[in-house]
Amino acid sequence: MAIAYFFFHGELNHFLPRHHKQVKISHFFEERASIKDMIESLGVPHPEVAFINVNGEYVNFSYIVSDGDTINVYPISARGTIIANVSVMPEPLSIIHFVLDIHLGKLATSLRLLGFDTLYRNDYEDEKLAQISYSQARILLTRDKGLLMRSLVTYGYYVRNTNPQQQIIEVLQRYDLFKLVSPFKRCLRCNGLLEPVDKQSIVDKLPETVRSQVDIFQRCQDCDRIYWKGSHYERLQHFIDGVLNSDRDE
Repeated sequence: MAIAYFFFHGELNHFLPRHHKQVKISHFFEERASIKDMIESLGVPHPEVAFINVNGEYVNFSYIVSDGDTINVYPISARGTIIANVSVMPEPLSIIHFVLDIHLGKLATSLRLLGFDTLYRNDYEDEKLAQISYSQARILLTRDKGLLMRSLVTYGYYVRNTNPQQQIIEVLQRYDLFKLVSPFKRCLRCNGLLEPVDKQSIVDKLPETVRSQVDIFQRCQDCDRIYWKGSHYERLQHFIDGVLNSDRDE
């Protein structure tokens, strides 16, 4: 029976059982395995990992663990403090866009409200989510760590918070997106882009009170849903202001 010693740093401890948090883990094994598989067998999804140091040398996910190895595993947040010749982080995305699992419907709406390209359906199965994330280079946001462990997933993040308003702040902070916020440009229902539309061309679709009180409208290019600054607008603007102010409070 071989043994390897693991120590997980920072927020990676979120994924570990209590008796493994912030301690050296003695992991016994019989068969040869990649370090990626071994890290995930201990509960940590590979997209959450930035650097792996084995016996003083940085390695990639294909490294085969040997008897007696001492392994330090570092989270994404360590990228600003560690200088390493090998990283397991994927290349940064030139365009940030998302796909979300069934547990994050309110977060999907918030991301769309702030202008981010966000795919979400409540009938997407895990295999479909992983395939979309891989084929479209979308960041997979999830509350299911098993989903993040699928081999197809390159870009992914486990959302820690359960409160929807805290979730949107968490994601914006994780991907440094505050300066990219562009509200009221996407359809909250289908994610399509909005475009200005002439009032006269949609007047027959408007409630009577809106016809007489509002003159500026937008329409979704995909599903034709119509938007205007109604009673809900002030509430949404207050939400947006609260999210943006959270960055200034940091």
